[in-house]
Amino acid sequence: RGNPYGHVVLRGGSGGPNYDAEHVAAAAEALRRAGLPDRIVVDCSHANSNKDPDVQPVVARKCIDQVLHGDSPIIGLMLESNLAAGNQKIPADLSQLKYGVSVTDGCIDWETTERTLLEAAESLRR
Repeated sequence: RGNPYGHVVLRGGSGGPNYDAEHVAAAAEALRRAGLPDRIVVDCSHANSNKDPDVQPVVARKCIDQVLHGDSPIIGLMLESNLAAGNQKIPADLSQLKYGVSVTDGCIDWETTERTLLEAAESLRR
């Protein structure tokens, strides 16, 4: 019963990042003990990057390294991405919104997103 494709998202928290191998293994073990699939998706943003969008590619690289170095339960990564980097507040005059810039969390730009994904794909193909 339930969704056979379910997973847990690790996004860090008040204790800081939780994408390192120790936290990933602990989350996977807790899932197994509960009789659930040990599938982990790592959110490269939020507390895992200390809310600094420029750190997201570093988090992604470290997660890819975990996958490459063993039997990792990591099945995916999440990036906060948009056409342009950063974010903006919603102005009273909506015509002042900048196209392609997030109105919520700070994001990496498309070029950084593309480079991060292509580097991950190349590493995983080897």
